[in-house]
Amino acid sequence: MHIIAVLALDGVVAFDLAVPGQVFGSSTTDRDVPLYETRVCTGPGGALTSAQLGRMRVETPFGLDALATADTIVVPGHDDLASPPGEVLDALRDAAARDARIASICVGAFVLAAAGLLDGRRATTHWLYARRLARLHPGVEVDPSVLFVDGGQVLTSAGVAAGIDLCLHLVRRDHGAATAARTARRIIMPPQRDGGQAQYIRHEDPADGGTALQPVLAWLEANLHRPLTLDDIARHASVSVRTLTRRFREQTGTTPLRWLSGARIRRAQELLEGTDLPVERVAAASGFGSPVTLRAHFARRVGASPQVYRDTFRARAP
Repeated sequence: MHIIAVLALDGVVAFDLAVPGQVFGSSTTDRDVPLYETRVCTGPGGALTSAQLGRMRVETPFGLDALATADTIVVPGHDDLASPPGEVLDALRDAAARDARIASICVGAFVLAAAGLLDGRRATTHWLYARRLARLHPGVEVDPSVLFVDGGQVLTSAGVAAGIDLCLHLVRRDHGAATAARTARRIIMPPQRDGGQAQYIRHEDPADGGTALQPVLAWLEANLHRPLTLDDIARHASVSVRTLTRRFREQTGTTPLRWLSGARIRRAQELLEGTDLPVERVAAASGFGSPVTLRAHFARRVGASPQVYRDTFRARAP
């Protein structure tokens, strides 16, 4: 059982605290066998509060010592961006030294930075606090435009809901696209959102009445095998190509064709993990047409060939 330790400090952001338990707690095999055990751990003082819920009090049997046996440590955001107690920083450094995986949600990145875990690394946080993170920790390469940064052992995510994206990404990394998609369906989230924070910085409320893309996205998901063009998509949406592109930028942070490519990659991942179809048929079913095209897109987006990906996740199957 993979142990997830959620390090909750006083003033923890309630949503950030709940996200890991919800995502990892919803992650199971296809026979509903749990894949993770989530433990909320507190810092010095034990019980803590969360300002978002009327000073709610949180108590847990796990303290900092629980970090020593965790496979993954998730640090949610909390109200006080000052450096946390030395015991907290030491526990995180010790965990990093033994190669535990460490991730932050939203302004939890400030805790990782204070521990020195982000020095020389690319990282992100909520865009409202990105400049402050860069100013306080000049050794960190802060990227405010993305939803999360996967630095291998250390990962960071942007504000609030981006924590869900990060946790689903970790499930995908651990158990493959099919398990991540099953988890996403259970919590009613897209398996993977394209784009980044930039869409929210520029457009605080981009999706007004009548412009939501969900029907178009559902149609694309149902027609991934077809050789769709930008004109085809715009025609189905009953808008011009220019309007379609603008709405995609506003509501997904990416272009229609890039979104389509990402959806096809996810379909190919699911087929490679869950079926014995040869690569030629996977390429056709996911809309890439030929194995050569599939391999090129797959290597660019996933970082491995379809066969290596299949072998990897077949070997990990419980």
